[in-house]
Amino acid sequence: MDTDGQQRSEQAATHEKFSVEMQISNEMVRLYKEQFGRGPTKARTSWAGPDVILSVLENTLTPAERNLVRLGEHQRLRDLRMFFQYSSVKEFCEPVERITGRKVRAFHSSIDTEVDGMSVEVFVMHPEGYEGASRAEWAEV
Repeated sequence: MDTDGQQRSEQAATHEKFSVEMQISNEMVRLYKEQFGRGPTKARTSWAGPDVILSVLENTLTPAERNLVRLGEHQRLRDLRMFFQYSSVKEFCEPVERITGRKVRAFHSSIDTEVDGMSVEVFVMHPEGYEGASRAEWAEV
């Protein structure tokens, strides 16, 4: 392959990677809107190595959750959010699997209530070609 062809191929791969990341960010915003009634004001998704996808979502708190923060109920808010996140594992994993074409091995969710609900969704992926059960399928059991 000539140098120009190689550069075009690398650019296409880079564009596809960013497109995947943007699609996942958009899906996380959509899910937050569905689950909590409002979406984050900022969302960024990136690969952290070959098998980990990290979505950082900012300004995710609802007005009611902000009231809990004002009352100092940070742990209660974290507990509520984690309950909702983990009751929706399938809904969070499905779009990531659809977009990447790979199955989710593990799903982690966290929120920092001290910084207006910055949330992080982490998806650890099975290797390409894995054909066993995904985390989304385990959530159905």
